[in-house]
Parts: sequence; structure tokens; C-alpha cells
Amino acid sequence: MESILYLLFSNIVPVVALIFIIIILKSSIKFVPQNQAWIVERFGKFQSTKVAGLNFIIPFVDRIAAVRSLKEQAQDVPSQSAITKDNISLVVDGVLYFRVLDAYKATYGVDDYTFAVTQLAQTTMRSELGKMELDKTFEERDVLNTNIVAAINQASEPWGIQVLRYEIKDIVPPQSIMDSMEAQMKAERVKRAQILESEGDRQAAINVAEGQKQAQVLAAEADKAEQILKAEGEAQAILAVAEAKAKALNIVGLAADTEEGQKAIQLELAGKAIEAKQAIAKESSVVLLPENGYDASSLVAQGMSIINKLSTKG
Repeated sequence: MESILYLLFSNIVPVVALIFIIIILKSSIKFVPQNQAWIVERFGKFQSTKVAGLNFIIPFVDRIAAVRSLKEQAQDVPSQSAITKDNISLVVDGVLYFRVLDAYKATYGVDDYTFAVTQLAQTTMRSELGKMELDKTFEERDVLNTNIVAAINQASEPWGIQVLRYEIKDIVPPQSIMDSMEAQMKAERVKRAQILESEGDRQAAINVAEGQKQAQVLAAEADKAEQILKAEGEAQAILAVAEAKAKALNIVGLAADTEEGQKAIQLELAGKAIEAKQAIAKESSVVLLPENGYDASSLVAQGMSIINKLSTKG
């Protein structure tokens, strides 16, 4: 019996020892995932921070006190009331993006770093909104976000937290302010429409004036061209008449230089003289005639004398 017990005991002890060794090894070997940091305490006191990869601890002496994710985290910031510089109450909410830079500070520097950084974001947002007027909160939202991030990072440094960015999701002013803003936007739209309409009328008037101006210029140029053509035509007509008269006089002069022409001129002058005397007699009851004025031959002789003088001068 004793031999049997001895054999059993001698076989069990190595198995138990092997199991114990396996448990010890499993407890002492730790594989830390990527982007995580494990806080190890020894006898309740901080011992080390284990980073990603293969790590070893002492079983039953060391323990994993905290597991901290080093990834970027997004945290909703609940809606809250804030008062602007011009005493307008707003309801604002947002999203906070942060990550753990120092696992030791995030574990021992604050009890709950997520809650702490969220509360800090709320108080900082109220403080920053109090420095701005209502219109600026809508126009300079990026500036507001930047200021909140800078203020949070300064306060959260002892916690080992880095705030990457803060985004305001919604800003809700009171209903009365929203009605006023809507009326203002409507008035602005009407103003822009009136400006565009007046600009259109102005441009149309300019176009009409330009058209009238060009029409007047074209009409003046056409009138000028017409007058020039008319003057040129009259000048050409005068030249043609003058040339015709000159030719006629030349023909008459050539004819008058002959015997038959002299007789014809005498006859023409005698006829003209008689017609002149008849016209004078019709207009007046008293007719004064020069000496020998009634003699047609004398009149002809006078006319011939004038013609001879002209021929001599030519």
C-alpha cells in the first residue's frame, strides 16, 4: 500500500509542479496590444508602465492596475447654457477629440480623465462664449474652437491628456433672437434684390443712352455725308452750267466774227431795243429818248461798237 502511494505521489508531484510552472509563466508573461499602455503596481505601489509588445511581471507580486488606450477618443460634450458678451443666452453642445499622452498621469493625476476633460470643456466653452458677442459666435466659430482647445490643453497637462480639437455641433439662440435674425436675413435678401434690380435699371438706362448717342452720331454723320454730296453735286452743276455758257459764248463769238454773224447781231440788237422801248412805254406815259434814239441804225451801230471792243480785248 505504501509503495502504491509512493508511486502515485511521485507521479503527481511532477505534474503539479509542471502545472504550477505553467501558471506562473502565464501570469508573468504579458502581451500588451498596440496603442495601449498598462500600469503595473507592486504591493500597491506604481512599479512601471508596460508598452506594446512582450512584457514580464512577477506573479502574485505585481498586478495590472490600469489599462489605458493611447488612441484618439471622441467624447460628446452635453448641451449647456452660456451667456454671450451682449447678454444673450445660448444652448451649445460639441464634440471633444483627445488622447492619452502619459498613462501614469492619466491614472494617478485624476480619478476619471474622460469625465474631467468633458467638464473642463464645458466650463472653458462657457468662459470663451462670455468673451464674444452673439454675431461673432456664428462668424468666428473656428476661432472659438481654437481658443477652447488651447485653454483645455493648458489645464489638462497634469492629467497627461492632449486635446486635439474641439468642434461645436450646434448653437441655439432664444426663439426671439432667431425671429430677429430671420427678419434681418429677409431684409438683407430684399436689399440685395433691390440693389440688383437698380443695377439692372441703371445698366439698361446706360445701354439706351449709348444707343441713342450712337444713333445721333450716325444720323449726324449721314447728314454730313448728305450735305457733302449735295454740295459736290451743286458745285458740279455750277461748273457744268459755266462750261456750257462758256462754250455758248465761244460759239457766239466765233459766229459774230463773220459777216452773217454781224447781220444777225444787228438784227438781234434792233429787236431788243424795240422790245425795251415798248416795255418802257407800257410802264410810263412819258418816255425820254436820246438824240437819234429812235433811229434803229444808231442802236445797231452802238451795239457793233461794243462787240468790236470786246473782240479787240480778246
